[in-house]
Amino acid sequence: MAEVRVRGPVTKSPGTALGSRPVLAVVCLGVLALLAEFVPSLAEVRLSTRPTNGAAAEVPLGVAAPVLELGQAELETETRSRPELAQPEHVELPRAAHGPIAKKIEGDQIAIDAEKPPVPIDDPNHRGLEAFYRALARTAAKEPNAITRVVHFGDSLVTSDYVSGTLRRKLQRQFGDSGHGFMLMANAWPAYFHNDVSRFSSSGWLVSRIVGPLSPDGLYGLGGVSFRAPPGSRARFGTAKSGSFGRGVSRFVLAYVKEPGGGKAKLRIDGADVREIDTSAPATTVSFEALEVPDGEHELEVLTTSGTTRAFGVVMERDAPGVVLDAIGIQGARVRFLDKQDDAHWAETLRWRKPDLLIYQFGANESGDGFAYPMDEYFRTMKDVLDQGRRARPEMGCLVVGAMDRAEKKGTALATMPVIPAIVAEQRKAAAAAGCAFFDTFKAMGGAGSMAAWVERGLGQADLTHPTGVGSEVIGNWLFRALMQGGALSYSASGISSSRASARALPSRS
Repeated sequence: MAEVRVRGPVTKSPGTALGSRPVLAVVCLGVLALLAEFVPSLAEVRLSTRPTNGAAAEVPLGVAAPVLELGQAELETETRSRPELAQPEHVELPRAAHGPIAKKIEGDQIAIDAEKPPVPIDDPNHRGLEAFYRALARTAAKEPNAITRVVHFGDSLVTSDYVSGTLRRKLQRQFGDSGHGFMLMANAWPAYFHNDVSRFSSSGWLVSRIVGPLSPDGLYGLGGVSFRAPPGSRARFGTAKSGSFGRGVSRFVLAYVKEPGGGKAKLRIDGADVREIDTSAPATTVSFEALEVPDGEHELEVLTTSGTTRAFGVVMERDAPGVVLDAIGIQGARVRFLDKQDDAHWAETLRWRKPDLLIYQFGANESGDGFAYPMDEYFRTMKDVLDQGRRARPEMGCLVVGAMDRAEKKGTALATMPVIPAIVAEQRKAAAAAGCAFFDTFKAMGGAGSMAAWVERGLGQADLTHPTGVGSEVIGNWLFRALMQGGALSYSASGISSSRASARALPSRS
């Protein structure tokens, strides 16, 4: 697990209370989690599991309490590619119940069909996915440079790139691979991971994050993290070494900041120096440095040489028609934290990426807050965030993926946390009010009590909050299938029509 150290100066926000009951509760849970990792008799309640029988390792997805302070945290561990954490390209559902906590589920087992989504995407205004389907139509027709871009925001479910990675692979297999998309300069959280790419960064990067410590200027780039690097820091981004996806790139784009007192950095392609950037400037501005390469296997290295260089991340794309999906996972995030960014900067960033579809997938951390955060305020905050994205890029589609079920122990039984249905209801209302589509993950899982069944099936982790790698595959495939079913109703070669009009279905192979 990566270690971070908060560096000063640090200013506490009015809402920070180190002695509060929620913080103490999180500390206690953290101590118990650490004990579980090292005490064999507590293996059943570990928040992460080790690989068994060739299965993918589970990424530790603990829900961390945000530290809403001004300052920076130092990343004391290198970022390395960890192929043992990669989601397999082919994931088989378990045939029998075998979960570590839910020993017995009363009544019939909830049937899990990984291929057919149990619920359709709800788009009552027929506005949420219109832009996405139009872009897919151009991509499917193989028009020149017809790239469909998806930006997938979320909490720990996206931080692991399991749900988002499955969706990316399905879309790229169907419509073509236009590149991996955006990645942070380094692992800003222990659980940050990306499938189908090669990554490395040295230790010593300083980070400010929208979940804390906070940047005083509100500039966090697309990924919600601002990085500062002293001289001698390195970060490398390259195509995948194996597998069917991520094997080509034709353009790297570095997102960074020019500011007073900025430093210099060398950019290397495949080990050769190709460019030097100077990030010093009279005023603070965001810049994007593009490096074109022949389509194929390549690696970009960013090496800081003098001063302090500030950057956000790197995009890898291809010019061929297809789909690119940016997985923007922010560990510990609530949807309201997206409002921590400077509004003008946020709009500029979205216009730079030009997404055809913006996906929001939050709720796990909000459920940990319970009803302490009023539901009417949650609705207003979420709608404000959705509206902010709409204003920045009115022509893009918008999809809210509802919260998963989350269980808690009631004596010896497991029951859905009462806040989960309330969160899902407010997410649905906010999506409709903002003209976004909505996918009800809670209902798709089976509704109340479904997380217990998922744990029993090996689809949910022992923390009763997060899916396993297999469960993530199910959700990612459901999203893909639901999008394709929605396209069958509203997509045609000439454009978008209503569900009552004749339309040509999108291809259905997975």
